[in-house]
Amino acid sequence: MVMETAILSVPVFSTLCNEAFRLRRAIFVHEQKVPEAEEFDADDLNAHHLVAVTAGEVSGTLRVIYAEEDVKIGRVAVAGQWRGQGIAAAMIGPAIDLHRAARDNRFYLTAQADKLPLYERFGFVAYGAEFLDGGIPHLAMKNY
Repeated sequence: MVMETAILSVPVFSTLCNEAFRLRRAIFVHEQKVPEAEEFDADDLNAHHLVAVTAGEVSGTLRVIYAEEDVKIGRVAVAGQWRGQGIAAAMIGPAIDLHRAARDNRFYLTAQADKLPLYERFGFVAYGAEFLDGGIPHLAMKNY
């Protein structure tokens, strides 16, 4: 974990959550060219949002959604200057810990194909065929 990184659960539209949305827009919409209408959706209103703060700035974010059968982790984003320093892993662990009881520790996510090793460290296994999401190759993964 990166030194001086705090992982915080924040309410939607709070100052920190709005900074997380700004980070998601910068990474997914501008950098990765995901259409904005696909990046932001109604799930953001009911999601549990986690934000990583490193050296006083929002360095990463993810959201957690309760589905019928499992908990979905999504929109994992880390600011460019903090990539490769453990920020995503530092968020995923607490996301799982905080929401483990919600659906009997059953977690699901869709990962960009080049990010599979990150999620495999947390017990996720890819299944099914590769698909495009926002024009980027993804694979579904679950821990059960």
